[in-house]
Amino acid sequence: MNNTDVSKQIQQMVRFIRQEAEEKANEISVSAEEEFQIEKLQLVEAEKKKVRQEYERKTKQVEVRKKIEYSMQLNASRIKVLQAQDDVVSGMKESARKALLKISGDKNNYKKLLKGLIVQSLLRLKEPSVLLRCREMDVAVVKLVVEEAKREYTEKAKVRTPNITIDNNVYLPPPPSDADPHRSSCSGGVVLASGDGKIVCENTLDARLDVIFRQKLPEIRKQLFSKMSQ
Repeated sequence: MNNTDVSKQIQQMVRFIRQEAEEKANEISVSAEEEFQIEKLQLVEAEKKKVRQEYERKTKQVEVRKKIEYSMQLNASRIKVLQAQDDVVSGMKESARKALLKISGDKNNYKKLLKGLIVQSLLRLKEPSVLLRCREMDVAVVKLVVEEAKREYTEKAKVRTPNITIDNNVYLPPPPSDADPHRSSCSGGVVLASGDGKIVCENTLDARLDVIFRQKLPEIRKQLFSKMSQ
């Protein structure tokens, strides 16, 4: 083999190696591009996922905030409604309390009422000796009816006539006054206690109004506000 043939063979080998290197380089470049595109796509998808998750998180926060605000507004509205209802009921009770003053103003009927309240209190206590307390302005009327009340109680309870002591030292408060609406007041009636003071029967007009109002409150609310809840 002469030099020319050797040279040609070497050139052929060089071309082959170069071509193989170029093809290999091209394969590496293509593979690198594909890997880059895949990695880029994965990064893009990961970022998209982050964005979606963040969006969902913030959306949920907004929804939760809206629900909380709605609940707070609803509760505030309910409180206002309940307060308005309480104001109406309190107004009714106050009107009824003012109407009680007219009862003691009717002397004949109030006299009968006081006797009935004393008899009722005696029947509840069933004590041989009691202390009776009333308003100072009612002492004279109480003295007029106390003996008759004792006789009526004795007949109903089938017991001995009780000893009733009218308290001339401590009186029930006077009637309500517009001049001093916050002071203690009593619209009428009596308070009886056992001799040892352990048992007390409060039978004032105010106490009876409170009892009746508590008993009738559900019915009053139903009649006043049933349409609002429909």
